[in-house]
Amino acid sequence: MLRRHFVAGTIAGIALFATGTAAATSTMAVYKDPQCGCCEQWADAMEAAGYKVEVHDEADMSVIKTRFAVPADVEGCHTAIVDGYVVEGHVPLEAVRKLLAERPDIAGIAVPGMPAGSLGMGNDPQASYDVYTIAKAGAQSTVYYQVRPVK
Repeated sequence: MLRRHFVAGTIAGIALFATGTAAATSTMAVYKDPQCGCCEQWADAMEAAGYKVEVHDEADMSVIKTRFAVPADVEGCHTAIVDGYVVEGHVPLEAVRKLLAERPDIAGIAVPGMPAGSLGMGNDPQASYDVYTIAKAGAQSTVYYQVRPVK
């Protein structure tokens, strides 16, 4: 556990030195199944990007999905909360940054399922998937961000 924090802190420090500004400063609560390795990789990536990550192992993720009103059609592997937004599943770092910079009037964003090549699910430059909005008050989800193959 300490090694993970040291490595994440070192990577975040390098990012801070290289850019001159912190990549992120928000605290992110990540709720995940205790046996899920891909969720741990996603949380590590968020921590390396500069978020203060608090991991909460949950035996019954359906309780968490209900608590944060995650619609069944956009459910992912884990659920994170950052600055009042729900970040559901393997959402890429760029989409989280966009969400927090734009601060749209939505409940959050989501990557349904566990797409191959998404953050925490391997590094695949050919990955192609969408990030959807989690709308407030039962409105329809829309595409918020697209991940497409690198050309």
